[in-house]
Amino acid sequence: MTGAPAPWRFDAIGTTWEIVTEHRLPTAVRDEVSSRIDEFDRTWSRFRVDSAVSALGRSGGTIPAPADAVPMLDALAALSKATQGAVNPLIGASLDALGYDAGYTLHDQGALPAPADWRQRLTWDEGRLALIEPATIDVGALGKGRLVDLVLGILMRTETGDITVDAGGDLAVRGRPQRIGLEHPFDPRRAIGVWAVTDAALCASAVNRRSWPSAVGTILHHVLDARTGQPVRTIAATWAVTQDAMIADAVATALFFDGGPRLAHEWGVDWVRMTTDGRVEWSPGCRADLFVRTDRGARTAPASRPNSLEQ
Repeated sequence: MTGAPAPWRFDAIGTTWEIVTEHRLPTAVRDEVSSRIDEFDRTWSRFRVDSAVSALGRSGGTIPAPADAVPMLDALAALSKATQGAVNPLIGASLDALGYDAGYTLHDQGALPAPADWRQRLTWDEGRLALIEPATIDVGALGKGRLVDLVLGILMRTETGDITVDAGGDLAVRGRPQRIGLEHPFDPRRAIGVWAVTDAALCASAVNRRSWPSAVGTILHHVLDARTGQPVRTIAATWAVTQDAMIADAVATALFFDGGPRLAHEWGVDWVRMTTDGRVEWSPGCRADLFVRTDRGARTAPASRPNSLEQ
């Protein structure tokens, strides 16, 4: 943006944020953004011993429902149904068992499936969030997207120009279009395409982020199938675009499983995903420009119909 101030960059919730606006944000607005992020983290982070979900996880019981509980857990319930249980908000202990724990020990203790009856164990109605017994809630399937939406809402109350909120690759854009590169999951120096985003959110997930070696030498990562407690092995990366970042983040998670494309269609979300054997798939009507390798070399092809292409 010509004449724009330097982006506001900071670290929070385990990732780097970059907020770009046409005008320098007043101190009061920055303080409000920081306070909202900290409030969300103190409520939902399973990495903080002082968070609400950590306290609930240690003893179970009932607490007043946080403001974000209903929209996030309702969406997680829809993800769980669409993926036949592969997504599960009680996946926290499964991640801990593989080493992705509060201490980030990366010490693999073996796969631990999440409880399949989570809907009987966890409730969020009548202003209460309750667990019938200790368990670790993890909202990582869509939580960062939800927080991007909340931060964008604060900025839009005071900013009328172009706004970009980028939380480690999960981002929302308002104003002029932004061309976003789709990073190749096996080579961060390359992109598999470019997506022009206008007044929308783009969220992504990939197996090369938050990965570590297992006890037997295989590579583990943070995208688990809750039914087995094991990392997914067929999908390498996903991208989703829609109006709200929470919904885009949720669909980016769902796309690692068979039910993801159907849910994306029901929710009106455009998407791209790459399989671990190098094929690229996309949704009908998707406007991403994908880089396709042919016998004559690389070319750009508009993703205009459901298909898959070798990379």
